[in-house]
Amino acid sequence: MDAYDTGSGARQGPGGREHPAGPGGGGTGDGTGGASGSPEGAAGPGAVRGGSGETAEPPPASGPADPRSPSETAEPPPVTGPAEPGPVRDAAESGPSAGTAESASGTGPATAATAEPVKPVEPVMPVDLPTGVAALSPRYQVGALVALAVVAAAVCAHLGLVFLHVAPSNTLTKQHGAAVDEWVFPEFEQNWKLFAPNPLQQNISVQVRAEVSTADGEIRTTGWYDLSAEDGRAIDGNPVPSHTQQNELRRAWDFFVATHDSDDRAVGLRGTLSESYLRRIAVLRLERNDAAGPGGVVERVQYRSRTTNVEPPSWSGEKVSDRPTVRELPWWTVSGSGDPREGAA
Repeated sequence: MDAYDTGSGARQGPGGREHPAGPGGGGTGDGTGGASGSPEGAAGPGAVRGGSGETAEPPPASGPADPRSPSETAEPPPVTGPAEPGPVRDAAESGPSAGTAESASGTGPATAATAEPVKPVEPVMPVDLPTGVAALSPRYQVGALVALAVVAAAVCAHLGLVFLHVAPSNTLTKQHGAAVDEWVFPEFEQNWKLFAPNPLQQNISVQVRAEVSTADGEIRTTGWYDLSAEDGRAIDGNPVPSHTQQNELRRAWDFFVATHDSDDRAVGLRGTLSESYLRRIAVLRLERNDAAGPGGVVERVQYRSRTTNVEPPSWSGEKVSDRPTVRELPWWTVSGSGDPREGAA
């Protein structure tokens, strides 16, 4: 029988051509081609055994038939071991289309649910709102401007009057000196003692005592209360001492000395005012110290000052007396309520 007969058991290739059997001999007439040692899997999936009419079962392989011989198609078994991790794709590189993933077997892509891209939120630009006077309504803006103008005018007027008070004598002070003094005295009085070529070099201690009418009807005289020492103790170690502790007694005594002569007689109306001021301070300080006692009343007060020269430095050749100078004022009569009465005892 011819080897190329269509009824033979020769293998046919994918193009319809017949190929001889594998190595070991050509196909026989009965379709049992090849040597007795060749495997059955050498024949293609459509091979038919000659003579008997039995159809060979298809191999379990899922891929197409390989036209090569079993010896050529045999591959070494895969080496078992941990699988190498593949490269991880970043979600940012994959983009919005990153919804498909390849299957583990590599046969084809597997389609997954595609997420919708998230639109970025545009930042909200802040709105510059007006502040200060510009934020007010026009009516309130006019009111604020008027108030600022009045305050500025008052400050300028005050500074101008104080400047005229401390300035040397000039035409304005000669014509309007009374108005300047009325504004400056006594709250805004200025002096140059701190900045003078020869500033104060004395320690002045102001003291006071009182005659008290007790509840039994007796009259007793208290000891001397050192008011300057009390103010010094209140100021020492106090970061924010009060104005009264620093200046009230000191300025009142300077006011009295400047308006009285060496015989303690008042010079002008301001001298009487300085006496009344000192009386009131004395009564307030004595009440604070409870000088009158239970049921007692302060009837009269008396001031004295003790002046001591400050010792000059060692490198100075100046010589000063170290003996204190005492100035004692007459008794002044006061009422029980603390209001000063005219006259002195």
